[in-house]
Order: sequence, then C-alpha cells, then structure tokens
Amino acid sequence: MKMRWMTAAVLLLAAGGAHAQEVLKIGAMGSLSGPGAAWGQAIQYGAELAADDVNAKGGLEVAGKRYKVQVVAYDDKYQANEAVTAVNRLIFDDKVRFIIGPMGGATQLAIAPITEKNKVITMTMAFTPLSLGPDKPYSFRPILTTSETAPAQIAWVARARGIKKVGALFPNDETGQKIIVDLEKAYAKAGAPLAAKELFERDRLDMAPLLTRLMAQGVDAIELDGNAPTTSGLIVKQARELGFKGLIIRSGGPATPEIVNVAGKAAAEGMIVYTPLDPRNAAIKAYADRYQAKYKKTMNGFSPSFHDATHMLFQAMQQAGTVTDTDQVAKALEAIRNYQGIMGVTNWTGKEAYGIAHQVDVPYYLAEVKDGKEEIRARCSVQACE
Repeated sequence: MKMRWMTAAVLLLAAGGAHAQEVLKIGAMGSLSGPGAAWGQAIQYGAELAADDVNAKGGLEVAGKRYKVQVVAYDDKYQANEAVTAVNRLIFDDKVRFIIGPMGGATQLAIAPITEKNKVITMTMAFTPLSLGPDKPYSFRPILTTSETAPAQIAWVARARGIKKVGALFPNDETGQKIIVDLEKAYAKAGAPLAAKELFERDRLDMAPLLTRLMAQGVDAIELDGNAPTTSGLIVKQARELGFKGLIIRSGGPATPEIVNVAGKAAAEGMIVYTPLDPRNAAIKAYADRYQAKYKKTMNGFSPSFHDATHMLFQAMQQAGTVTDTDQVAKALEAIRNYQGIMGVTNWTGKEAYGIAHQVDVPYYLAEVKDGKEEIRARCSVQACE
C-alpha cells in the first residue's frame, strides 16, 4: 500500500514537472533606467502586453502544445558592456531563443556576434545600418529609422515651416554619428542645411554651452533626433531658457510625453515631431489605455511597434511549428506579408538598402505639439508626407 502511494506521488510530481516546463521564455532588453528608460520600457512592456494577450487565451499554441509566455527583462543601461552581460544571461542562464530589443546601435553591435552565433532572433531598435545585413540573418528591426523617414518628413517641414538653417545636438556614439549622416543629406536636399552640430556624451545634463554655440551661428531650428527622451526634454527646456524662439524638430524617436514632462508645455509648444502613431486610431487608443492601466505610465510611441513585433514572432513560431528551431522561425517571420497589427498593415522591406528584408515598413506621421499633445499634420510614407 505504501509503495503504491509513493509510486502515485512520484507520477503526480513528474506530471506536474512536465506541465511546468511548458513555458516559453522571451527575452527583453534595453535601457530600463536613465535617460533612455522610456524607450527600454516601451520594448519590455510591448512584449509583456503581447504575452498577456496569448496567455489570456490559454497560452501560445504551437504544433499542438500550449505554452505560457514569460518575458524575462534585463536593463542594459544603454551600455555595450552591460548589454553583453544581459544577453549572456538571457541565452545561457534563461535559455531564451528570442529577444525583443535592444534599443541602441552600440548595444546591438555588441551583442550581435553572440546572438547570431547562437541563432537567437532579435527585434532591435538600433538605428545603425550595421544592425541589419546578410551576415545577420537572425536580426530584425520592427521600427522605422531616420534612414527611412528623414527625406520625406524633412522636405515637408522645410516647405511647411520655411526653415533655412538648422542646428542639432547629437550623442557621440554609433547611433548619433549615423543619424548625422542621414540628416545632413535630408536637410541639404530640402534646402535647409544642417549647418551647426554639437556632439556630447549621453550622460551629459548641462546643454547650455552647446546650445549657446548653436544659437550664435544663427540657426532658426533645432533638431532633436538621436537623443533619448529625457535628454531631449532637457535640450528643449534649456534652449527656451536661453531665449531660443525658433522651431524645434524631432524627426525620429517618439518622445513627446517625456519631453513635455521635462521641459513643460510652454517650452514644447509648436514642436514638429515624428510619430509612428495616429492618436485617432482606435486600436492604438485601446493599447494606450491598457499600458496606462497596467504600468501607471503614459505609453511611449515605440511600444506598439514592439507589441506588433512580438505578435508577429508568435505567428512565425506557429507557422514554423516550433519554438526552438530559430532557422525555421526566422524563415516564417520573413515570409509574413500584410500583417494587420495595431500599427496598421505591416510588411518587411530593406533588401536594397541592407541586403536583407528585415526592416519593417509601416505608415508614420508628423505632428505638431499643442498644449502638450500631438496633433497630426501629415501622413507619411517613405516617399512623401502629405
């Protein structure tokens, strides 16, 4: 009798253990603290809310099995060495095969040799063109970069606002240096040259000397692209305190709520900003409400992109019939066409620019900041803003 009881107990424990193993871990990494925290959290929360979606339906069903999705997040502090530590923990300790993030060029380039060697799929925010290529078959980018958006939107801003001479502050890293190249081309083509530039380290807080030099060169607009949300807010605040009356432009990276929070509504009034979102979109509004309810924070505009990207990854796993064979999942992900997410119809592009079609293609918008809120002024594609 005792032996039968022990055998039954062992069987129950074994069954329970087998059930507990049906968990699919997805990594998330980005700057979860510091000036770029809003973007890092946008990545993490987008993945978590996508996980909530499938878990509410009993889990993700792949090849007849259901998996509870668990998001494992690490703070890379926007630093290459921290990113390497985080990615090693995700791959070798947490055994993840899929990572949502990271967010910067330096961090992406630091981890890519590790993720590519181990066939781990990443969904990066890095703007550098080096983050995509035929030599990086497991790296995907679910957001538009300055390369994709700058020509059309800057042409619209120059035409609609009549700017003549632009100045900008850029972080002195891979991301900032790449954005300079893209913006110089776009502003020159639009007839409003990027005539004054200042580089700084990302942890800098006092922008007044740099802004003073820009203003001394007679710029009538200041560009914020490439700067983290909180840093952008500091630039806007300090520029207005120094008496700058011209146009402030942010042609990449959604950050309006954070800028308004740091700089104040008055300082941000009239800014022209890139936004991946149309606030009139009911699906986006519902997502923003979920974000606010769960995290007690205003949604950052990058988050819906990573929510859609995570769902696309789930769809690719289902179509490939595996949660472990990333070769098959990557092929299935590449093959997705006309995905209908909360961002709108999504496809992959980039073959001509990067040698591999791992760059997302979605609509985007230009907005004017009025009383702390974005009001859409133009709907854009890679070709034009109208």
